[in-house]
Amino acid sequence: MYRPKIEMMDRDSLQELQLHRLKETVERVYANVPFYRNAFATKGITPDQIKTLDDVRRLPFTKKSDLRENYPFGLFAVSQKEVIRIHGSSGTKGKPTIVGYTERDLANWAEIVARAIVTAGGRPGDLFQNTYGYGLFTGGLGLHYGAERLGVTVIPVSGGNTPRQITILEDFNPRGIAGTPSYVLNIAEAMEAMGKDPRATSLEYGIFGAEPWSEEMRHTLEEKLGLKAIDIYGLSEVMGPGVAIECYEQQEGLHVAEDHFFIEVIDPNTLEPLPYGETGEFVFTSLTKEAFPIIRYRTGDIGFLYPEPCKCGRTHLRMSRIKGRIDDMVIIRGVNVFPSEIESVVLSHPNLAPHFQIQIDRKGTLDEIAVFVEVEEAFVLAVGEFDPSAEPYKRIRQEIMHELRNALLISTQVSLHPPGALPRSEGKANRVIDRRNLYQHS
Repeated sequence: MYRPKIEMMDRDSLQELQLHRLKETVERVYANVPFYRNAFATKGITPDQIKTLDDVRRLPFTKKSDLRENYPFGLFAVSQKEVIRIHGSSGTKGKPTIVGYTERDLANWAEIVARAIVTAGGRPGDLFQNTYGYGLFTGGLGLHYGAERLGVTVIPVSGGNTPRQITILEDFNPRGIAGTPSYVLNIAEAMEAMGKDPRATSLEYGIFGAEPWSEEMRHTLEEKLGLKAIDIYGLSEVMGPGVAIECYEQQEGLHVAEDHFFIEVIDPNTLEPLPYGETGEFVFTSLTKEAFPIIRYRTGDIGFLYPEPCKCGRTHLRMSRIKGRIDDMVIIRGVNVFPSEIESVVLSHPNLAPHFQIQIDRKGTLDEIAVFVEVEEAFVLAVGEFDPSAEPYKRIRQEIMHELRNALLISTQVSLHPPGALPRSEGKANRVIDRRNLYQHS
């Protein structure tokens, strides 16, 4: 372990540390952030009333809309001269969400990510190929500085330029790689298209995140690349990558860095806390951030907590892998559908490539969902020319429609496409095209 005394801390000592840091955070935002001071007043609470960790439930929630309404620096708790770095979201749905970091924040973040890389199987001296994008997005720089803190040699390739990624894999022989699972899968498939074997690289572990991905995607990555595929979790509003990560020993649940973050699960409708094991929305409170402390941030990510100790020996709570996001969830004829559920079905079929796209449309007053999938090249070569009307292809289509019906509890249309027909990702995969808004004003 990177910090055994912290990562194996007994629960009583850890919760005592969390309470101390929670009180400091509450006092900081109350004194320095007008938004929180007003929100506390609305709830009728002052910092001196925080006596136990259970009192966190008395604090107000923070939503992404609050960040946008206080754009750009309204939620900062320090003066601008103390902020030495700024990150932010893409702003594709309006104003971007902007976060800041003091020198101490960046030091803590690097420490957290260094711990995460060790948890994933990394070690000092590794070569580490970082395919996350650099810039306002936290993924690239977050992994970069954490790896350097650990003593890893970072190859800062950033995203895209797949031929260059392959050249570096072959020539530099990195032991670890990081990126979105959809893009690293794209690299592996590009190697196969060039007649190369992705399993022949030096890679032993991959740290994947920034988009929900299924167990089936894990199996696909591990099979194609011959590595251990590790899930990492983070979001810029809370810190960036490293908030939680799986361990390579068990790969079941992501260890939360509880000395820096307090995690809850709530019912997204009633906003009431849920017990361990029940699925709801993850909520985070930062415990050590100076520039941009955040209170009870509603992430929109869906999952559950389980407190059982892990066989790796770490004692911090584990969060489940993300089932999906509230804003990624689509409602079709009253049924909640997550793209990850469709991914699980597609990737489990031996004759389909691990790529799909979902299109939602409206015919009259009814919503319809169509899933576009690719047939594996080996299957096409085995049965002859690609022809969706031929019996072997019709059989695949019926199988997938049946499996999707069982998984989603609604009927879907399935459209088969030849190998390489669907768009590939060089970052976060765009899985869903929702055309229903086109008919709202017609």
